[in-house]
Amino acid sequence: MDADALLDTLGRTAEEVGRALASLEDWGPAGTREGQYRSDLVADEAAVRLLLDAGLGVLSEESGLHAPDRPLLAVLDPVDGSTNAARGLPWYATSVCVLDGAGPVASVVLNQATGTRYEAVRGGGARRDGRPISPSGVRRLRESVIAVSGYPRHFLGWRQYRAFGAMALDLCSVAEGAFDGYVDCVDAAHGGPWDYLGALLVCEEAGAVVADARGRPLAELDQIVAGEASPRSPVAAGTHELLEELLTQRALVPGPTSR
Repeated sequence: MDADALLDTLGRTAEEVGRALASLEDWGPAGTREGQYRSDLVADEAAVRLLLDAGLGVLSEESGLHAPDRPLLAVLDPVDGSTNAARGLPWYATSVCVLDGAGPVASVVLNQATGTRYEAVRGGGARRDGRPISPSGVRRLRESVIAVSGYPRHFLGWRQYRAFGAMALDLCSVAEGAFDGYVDCVDAAHGGPWDYLGALLVCEEAGAVVADARGRPLAELDQIVAGEASPRSPVAAGTHELLEELLTQRALVPGPTSR
């Protein structure tokens, strides 16, 4: 499957999730496991079916691993920011990223509340609603506006911060320069590769830089398929200088914080 076909499949998958959510009346907790909402389950059912029919393997936050023997794996977060969705806050998205043995190949992140679509192809750049995007050129933390998940136990030194609650959209906002950087302040296990992989490729193809706070790899297919990739704490910035400053300040956080 070439890049255009992959993007078409991922876009149709995200749109199908939107149609499934449009008919959902109760967006509250599903009663299945902590933090899982009815929107997660409805979205997962719609997305996994389409991805499998397209010949892809799937790793979903909500339903786990499907068809792991296939050469391309779609890593899926059906609704990133499902708490926002349940509360009517327009900052939640479907994120899906296809990986091969060399890493991310193509990804789509679709804001289900607004219809804004981010997409990227390895070596082909990144776009928002069809237009190329690029990050800001801010180099100094004291001049930056930073998106955060969780909250650090000391002031990191930013000019301003925002906490919106959907990692995929937060990272894509770094890719397009709306935020200068992003830092996940949560050390406790709370997520997985589905949270960041779609936006990781968007960031990298736009020219932003992303790293794990502890220096761990973010996109190793073998570990992800085997379930051995422990939760990561992504840090992103529009410039290398800002990323290094964020990583340095993030390393000074004395312990795990909570969302």
